[in-house]
Amino acid sequence: MALDQKSQESSDRTLRKGRLGVIGIVFFVVAAAAPLVGMTGAVPVAIVLGNGAAAPGAYLFAGIILLLFSVGYAAMSQRVTNTGAFFAYIGRGLGRNAGIAASFVSVLAYLTIQLAIYGFFGGLMEAQVGVLPWWGWTLLAWLAVTALSLLRVDVGAKLLGVLMLAELTVLVIGAIAILIDGGPEGLNWGASFSPDLILAGGLAGSAGIAFAFAFASFIGFEATAIYGEESKNPKRAVPRATYLAVGVITVLFAVTAFALVTGMGASNVIEETLARSDGLENPAGVLFSLASDYVGPWLATVMSILVLSSLFAGLLAFQNAASRYLFALGRGGVISSSAGTVNGRGAPGRASAIVSIITGIVMILFAAFQLDPIGNMFFWFSGLAVVAIVLIEALVCIAVIRFFLQNKGTENVFVTLIAPVLAFIGLVLAEYLLMSRFGLLAGELTLAAGVDPTVTAFGLNAFGWFLVLSPFIVLVIGFVVSLTRKKTNEDLLQDVIS
Repeated sequence: MALDQKSQESSDRTLRKGRLGVIGIVFFVVAAAAPLVGMTGAVPVAIVLGNGAAAPGAYLFAGIILLLFSVGYAAMSQRVTNTGAFFAYIGRGLGRNAGIAASFVSVLAYLTIQLAIYGFFGGLMEAQVGVLPWWGWTLLAWLAVTALSLLRVDVGAKLLGVLMLAELTVLVIGAIAILIDGGPEGLNWGASFSPDLILAGGLAGSAGIAFAFAFASFIGFEATAIYGEESKNPKRAVPRATYLAVGVITVLFAVTAFALVTGMGASNVIEETLARSDGLENPAGVLFSLASDYVGPWLATVMSILVLSSLFAGLLAFQNAASRYLFALGRGGVISSSAGTVNGRGAPGRASAIVSIITGIVMILFAAFQLDPIGNMFFWFSGLAVVAIVLIEALVCIAVIRFFLQNKGTENVFVTLIAPVLAFIGLVLAEYLLMSRFGLLAGELTLAAGVDPTVTAFGLNAFGWFLVLSPFIVLVIGFVVSLTRKKTNEDLLQDVIS
């Protein structure tokens, strides 16, 4: 009887295994990166405020840095399989106190990026469809995302697979059509990928702005290891999914951005981008107008619809990511143990409910105080989330280095030391760029009076500083909580080193 009870408790705290393969994990990760949203939102801004025709090179550079990060990250997944991937890895490499601290920041990152997407989704639906106010559309999305997150994880993967393939198809069609045509000036690879032009303006200037938006566009790729427990063969699936996801996102962003530059002409790309986007008031107009010019109005229409489905796919992906972090925290005893249980479908039901309750409350507050869903909710929370994610990624690099120095195996020095060191340097640089240009990411309400964020770095007001420093504050809070809860640490340790 006691054995049966113990088995039941174990199954209640274990995510259902064997539900996802490599492709299923990639669907979640690429959906979280929302490439169509990045192409319509971030790339035009990176072109105008950043390094112009060389913006595609900034995306390629960011992808290379994250590929280097993926080397150590994937190697760590061979040793540790845990749904709380980031904090489990940091816990193994830097100790359980650092692991718990990192878990707090990870939860903050995934909750805030989900809130940002809810705001963007509601704002676009209100503008494009009408009928309901933004919070009405957001409520419908919230209900659908909550329901899907309570089902088997492979059900969500299948839906995301359909949406992602449609999204990738239209981007590829548009990019190929433009590149085959050659645009008004032909293919100018040097203008977009020459190192001296990529770095033009300096990291403290226009190049730094482009890099900031490029790194922001990759958020979500690191979620591959979160699904390790639910994969069919985590030791093989997670590394393969990580490399495949980063590779797909990098090539997609770099090539599609290059197609946008080609379609407008490298020498006039800034002027053309401003004209097609109404002075960046409507950045999506750049991609849509080029799709209409080079393929046909039908493609622009399809893209405008798929932007909304891309946002919904991102909502579901981050709901799953946040709930699995809370599940791991509950299972480890950091928060209520009830969060560390699964429902009859093998999904972290209570953790998912907690995520939905938190996001629901925040959205109600934004609606009650009549805050703008895009200008406030999207910009504030997306900027905060990117700073938080890059902070944790840098800590993972340190953890990987220390772990393999203390636990030598068959991995070579490039995997265990060189790649993580190079990735750490790149991520620290990325964090500096994101923080110094935070006003561009988070919007004008975070800027000090009279500050031009394209000229002045760190020109934030008190609210802006609160947002940009929130991940670091939460990191310290998490560390203090870990220090003061010794029993919790021991309980979590058993989970982290499993």
